[in-house]
Order: sequence, then structure tokens, then C-alpha cells
Amino acid sequence: MAYGAHRSPLLPPRPDLGLARDCEVCLGWGTVVTRDGDHELCHMCQGVLADDESVFRSES
Repeated sequence: MAYGAHRSPLLPPRPDLGLARDCEVCLGWGTVVTRDGDHELCHMCQGVLADDESVFRSES
């Protein structure tokens, strides 16, 4: 039996689709679905570290 998606108080991540265009991991979506069913930014093309700090941050 199929079930609908569960409601989450968190908004889905907003990937940069320009970075995701040629990614083989997320196939251009910029996000991946975990085993728990959660959406996360793709670790290959979006430059996200484990502590949610972006690799592409600007140095000031």
C-alpha cells in the first residue's frame, strides 16, 4: 500500500541548479534523498560540508 509524504516543519533545501547541471550523483537535481526519506543537498555538486557550512562561501 502506498502512503503519502509525511509533513515536515522544515522547508526542503534550495540547490543551485547551475552547479547541479552535470552532476552524476544527483542527476542534475541538486538534492539527494537519504535512506530516511529526507532531502539533502548533494554533497558532490553543492559543496556542502558535514556541519552545513558551504565550501563556496566568500572570504571577507
